[in-house]
This record gives sequence, structure tokens and C-alpha cells, in this order.
Amino acid sequence: MAASENLPNLLYIVNKHLNKQPAMRIIDLGNNKKIGDGQPSYIIAEIGINHNGSMDITKKLIDAAAECHCDAVKFQKRTPELCVPKDQWNVMRDTPWGQMTYIDYKRKTEFGMDEYAEIDSYCKAKGIAWFASCWDEPSVDFIEQFNPVMYKLASASLTDHDLIKKIKATGKPLILSTGMSTQHEIVDAVKVFGMHNLLIAHSTSSYPCPPEELNLRMINTLQEMYPDTPVGYSGHETGLATTVVAVAIGACFVERHFTLDRAMWGSDHAASVEVPGMAKLVRDIRSAEVALGDGVKKVYDSELGPLKRLRRVQTHQMNGK
Repeated sequence: MAASENLPNLLYIVNKHLNKQPAMRIIDLGNNKKIGDGQPSYIIAEIGINHNGSMDITKKLIDAAAECHCDAVKFQKRTPELCVPKDQWNVMRDTPWGQMTYIDYKRKTEFGMDEYAEIDSYCKAKGIAWFASCWDEPSVDFIEQFNPVMYKLASASLTDHDLIKKIKATGKPLILSTGMSTQHEIVDAVKVFGMHNLLIAHSTSSYPCPPEELNLRMINTLQEMYPDTPVGYSGHETGLATTVVAVAIGACFVERHFTLDRAMWGSDHAASVEVPGMAKLVRDIRSAEVALGDGVKKVYDSELGPLKRLRRVQTHQMNGK
């Protein structure tokens, strides 16, 4: 890990001596928020479908994300008739509202205009950004009415080139999530969107994801593949330490699913972070960012007392300080 942490500084020194500027990965979101080199990691609390169709739960999650000092909350927007395979429409499911067909369940958990208008005004009042993963073209048109700061393409949609083109046409930045994808599929998706306004998120799409499948070094691989593109991490693991590690090795943004209670009914809650955990995650990420420093060796003032007491041989440089 030490070598990978020192790599950006070594590249900077080499480029400086060659009279070249180091690659800068920066996406400007407006409102004094940027994602990329030299910026604090952009922290996204994914509400997704963890609202379970309830605006009360949604507002509590937005409140908590703002209080935890997350930068944004994210939702998922689908047109059920387009996204649910037809052979699954009439499959009966047990839900919190009783037994119903799968298509009716998906309709019940999907927010419409009234709910998103309320989400939009509520987030503005709380001072937190929001955006969504859109799973189909009509959903892009729907979310675009609210002028989101950016979009995300879910890992499941990475091979949906028509959807990528639809999002590109909005002119907004796009986070391309890369779970369940081959490197070849990632390259193809990037070619479709282009490099302008692109962000790439390393991800493994298992819920929850075991540590041995997180493969965090893919963050560095993607940085090497796309040196002018901000690379981040979308995590589905349990625990917090591995997400902090992702930031320590260079993730410009991180996203974790967010819930009030991991035991709640729903497919994503078990792989989500609860409110106390999110507060700790944000705190630890900010501490890690400060602790990384600038890579330039120095003697701090706080070390001078111990130096005088403990060092037997003092150099001229130290005596002259």
C-alpha cells in the first residue's frame, strides 16, 4: 500500500522536472462542489429504494445524511413496465403491504412527480444535493425536470448503450458504476459516453460483498486507464474500514447504501450503513484525508521537544532551526 500511496507524489515530481503539468481529474458540480484531485472525497449516501415507498422514511434519511455531513443523497428511478421482465410481472410476492404481484410491488415503491418535487424542495432546504440512477430513458426525462447535479448509471445498466447516450445528451456529469462488468465492457461504455463529464466508480455487485471480492486496487487500475477521469468507489460491503481504505488509495468519491435500520424489509437494507455508521464513516474519511498529508518530509514543531530529549546526536540542521 505504501508504494501506491506514494505514486501520485512521484508522478508529480517526474512531471515537474519534465516541465509538464500532472493530470488533473476534476468535475465541477457548481455550488462550490468539485470532485477530483485535491478535493475532499465526495460522500454519497444512497437512499436508493431503502425508502420502501415512504416519504416519512425518505425525509428521515435526508435529515440524517445532512447531519452526517454527506455531500449528496441518491435515489433510483425506474419505469416498472420497462424494467421488470414481463415473465416476472404476475409472480406473487410477500411485501409489507401483503401479497401482491411483482409489478404492483415495483409500482408501489416507485416515487412519482409529487414525491420527487417534495424531495427536491426538502433537499434544498437541508442544503444537500440529490440525484438518481435512472434505469430507462423515460426516467432520465423525468429526473431531468429537477436539474440534478449529475446522474449515475447503475452497474446493471453499463451495457445499455442507448441509456448512456440518453444521459450524455443531458450534458450532466455521469458516474459510471462498473460492478458485474468485464474490463472490455467498461472500455466500451466509456467510448459511448466519452471522457467529458465522466466519473467512474469501481464496484462489486454482490450484496453484501465479502472483503476478498472488493478488489480495491481496481481503483488504481482505473486511474491508470483513465488518468483525466475522477475515479471513486461504490461499496456494498458490511463495515466501514474498507471504504476508508478506498479513499486512502485515491477514491475521489464514495457511495454507500444508507438505511435507518439494516433489519428493515427490503433487498438493499442488509448491505447498507445505518445512521451512526455513516457519521463514523464521514468522520474517518475526513481524518484519513488529513492524515495522508502532502508527502513532503518535515520536522513538525510538535516533534522538537521529543527531539531535544531523545536524540543523542543532533545535526546542524536541527540545531539551527
